[in-house]
Amino acid sequence: MARRPILFLFAVVFGFPTAGLAQDPTWRWSWDGNAFFGYNHQDRRYVDVSVWESQNWGMLAVNRPVRSTDRFTVMGMLSLEPFTMENQGSPQLFQTGESFNRIPLVNFQHPHDFLMNLGATYRFVGPGVSYVVGADLVGTPTLGPTPFMHRASGRDNPQVPLTHHYLDSTHSTPGVVRGGVEIGAWTFEASAFRGEGPDEDRVNIDQPRLNSWAVRGSWKSGPWSAQVSGGHLKQPEWFEPFDANRLTASLSYEGHVWAKPLAATLAWGENRQFNGFNGNSDGYLAEAVANLTPRSTLYGRAEVAGKELFGLGPHEKQYAHPHWISTIGAFSVGYSHLVPRLPLALGADITLYHIPTDLESYYEPSRSFHVFVHWRPRTVHAATHVH
Repeated sequence: MARRPILFLFAVVFGFPTAGLAQDPTWRWSWDGNAFFGYNHQDRRYVDVSVWESQNWGMLAVNRPVRSTDRFTVMGMLSLEPFTMENQGSPQLFQTGESFNRIPLVNFQHPHDFLMNLGATYRFVGPGVSYVVGADLVGTPTLGPTPFMHRASGRDNPQVPLTHHYLDSTHSTPGVVRGGVEIGAWTFEASAFRGEGPDEDRVNIDQPRLNSWAVRGSWKSGPWSAQVSGGHLKQPEWFEPFDANRLTASLSYEGHVWAKPLAATLAWGENRQFNGFNGNSDGYLAEAVANLTPRSTLYGRAEVAGKELFGLGPHEKQYAHPHWISTIGAFSVGYSHLVPRLPLALGADITLYHIPTDLESYYEPSRSFHVFVHWRPRTVHAATHVH
């Protein structure tokens, strides 16, 4: 039996039939992953940047029943982005968050850490109510919607949302302790975690801390789901010496329209930082992916986000300072087509931007596009995700 999980994973990854590879009745293995390899071009006034790169992650979960109804799960998740991207990350117009060489990133999306998740969850199932407790060396606290790389509405898009640091930037946090109660369609959760973002070393494991907290209430019924969450983050950016409060709300649909699969998400996030002046800023997201045929997919994303592109830099803790927030609109549309008999698709997209007048001298006109190969396993066990 020891060889069966290995054969099962090999079949899933490479898209072969799994009917003849029954899993062990005690331990259940499941795999998920997503990878893009392609050409990324970002174009604005005076500057255009092109790069070949790969955005990617892979996840493995193993779980087994305990007693008659309870279940114990261990999950790990890795990304090769520290090796498949430039050191400062993926070029992306108007993206901000984290730093490189002690300089805050602007117009770049940072690579994810090599270890994106490693933790365990225990689910107690009772009559009408279930209890969930878990702890992660690296994991996701109970804040925000499903992270963008796992959302069905966003998995076909190689570009990270501009609203990432309003909604789900804590998805890979060193040190998380969490618990929740599930009653019918409702789930209520709370967690303690490290509020500071990852450091610039993408292959180490940062020191876990429990200096921040978050709570979330969510609802799921059929193809519909929704969540409202809020939390306090201890100094999320080292160069901004202030704590932040984050509020989020989202509504998602994952079903069919006119017999065609459709996944869509609407989300809002707000960061509140007491900087003595204008510490509140908001981000709004709408994204969807629709299967036009069994092989062809159309996806899109629209965002409006406040971004600090000017004046961003290290600040002394004892001084309050204003933020220079510019409101950016980003509108993307893309198409991908599945290669016969392989878990691969060929795709392309384009993004256009609406920018305020204070950015026109530097960013008008702005646009970007991707051409890529998309790998995604045919068998996905979404139930193993812990969000």
